[in-house]
Amino acid sequence: MKAKEVKVLDEILEAHDYSQTAIIAIMQDIQKVYRYLPEEMLCYIAHKLHLSEAKVYGVATFYENFSLEPKGKYVIKICDGTACHVRQSTTILEEIRSILGVTAAKPTTDDMMFTVETVSCLGACGLAPVCTVNDVVHPAMTPEKARALIQELREGRDAGEEAFDEN
Repeated sequence: MKAKEVKVLDEILEAHDYSQTAIIAIMQDIQKVYRYLPEEMLCYIAHKLHLSEAKVYGVATFYENFSLEPKGKYVIKICDGTACHVRQSTTILEEIRSILGVTAAKPTTDDMMFTVETVSCLGACGLAPVCTVNDVVHPAMTPEKARALIQELREGRDAGEEAFDEN
């Protein structure tokens, strides 16, 4: 690991008082910075917290929100829960995957800009079909809105808060 990475990890560990009971919060903070949990970082925090690497890895793999694989700058989650599915979320998923050239087996673009995932429910059934981009909800999605959203993200415009204003 680079000295800069060690410094970041030490700051995160210190913020949590090197507490073993804060392992989940520590991992969340690491993932906020790096967008995933690199293996060498898990080994480092295991050593610093006096935990086995197996224990730390077990926590990282138990919780679905943790990723051991690098993710893109924009993580797009398409809901496929019942409400979204019956409102054609699969069509939106296919459109986004087609535009970005990704698949279920290879969900991240080569340039590390986008990762596309499906989730069972985003808890926004009344807004179906729904997707999120870095946890910002985009309601009532259509293939056309999906194309526009990808274009906004590619152009570097924030597709965040104004998402709720669209109908």
